[in-house]
Amino acid sequence: MQIDGIRGKAALVTGAAGGIGGAVVRTLAAGGAAVAMVDRDAGRLEELAGEVRDSGGRAEAFPADVTDSAAVEAVVDRVERRLGPLDCLVNAAGVLRPGRARDLTDEDWAATFAVNTAGVFFVSRAVVNRMAGRRRGAVVTVASNAAGTPRVDMAAYAASKAAATMFTKCLGLEVSRLGIRCNVVAPGSTDTPMLTALWDDGAEQASVDGVSSAFRVGIPLGRIARPRHIADAVVFLLSDQAAHITMHDLTVDGGAALGH
Repeated sequence: MQIDGIRGKAALVTGAAGGIGGAVVRTLAAGGAAVAMVDRDAGRLEELAGEVRDSGGRAEAFPADVTDSAAVEAVVDRVERRLGPLDCLVNAAGVLRPGRARDLTDEDWAATFAVNTAGVFFVSRAVVNRMAGRRRGAVVTVASNAAGTPRVDMAAYAASKAAATMFTKCLGLEVSRLGIRCNVVAPGSTDTPMLTALWDDGAEQASVDGVSSAFRVGIPLGRIARPRHIADAVVFLLSDQAAHITMHDLTVDGGAALGH
């Protein structure tokens, strides 16, 4: 993928140890960005840093918990001292606690919102406050097509992603005059450990074909996404090729939400 305006920039990616976050790291590094990888899984971050270095890129591990606002401020300071002023932020950290809405526990709800919503707020605030003085920057929040399409057994996840989506758009409106763009990428079913941990036999084909009892229409393109498909959309929105796009919600789900 040819990327305009990424080479030489510094980027921070949360959830970098995950499937989508890791794909974003690789794509940014291949485009010439210096990437700060933030996640609680320090071991996986070091493995990925080695992979990127072996491919000729630069990615450095910064283990941190995005649900801790003080830790977030501290890690963003460390990143900028190490890599320089941040030009790009990708909020890719996420958790999924499946369950019927009436059966969710207090802890299920709190843990989901702590990562998927509060984490987006803490990291975005820390990074964008620094971008504001420089009057430049781009933010992409990885949300979900479930933010706009009800899903059985996904009430906490969908609600948290809807909140993160609207937060990102409101932030984008407020900082647009400062030259900072804020966009959302909304994946559907993607081949990541978060998804496959929920599967039993035949679940992938059911995702493609649809499940009428769960009011899922399936995926018109006939396949689930690979992490690189999501990463390509994220990096496009960070790039100069998207210089006049902000507050946009780009759905990457093979048509599963029927264009909504």
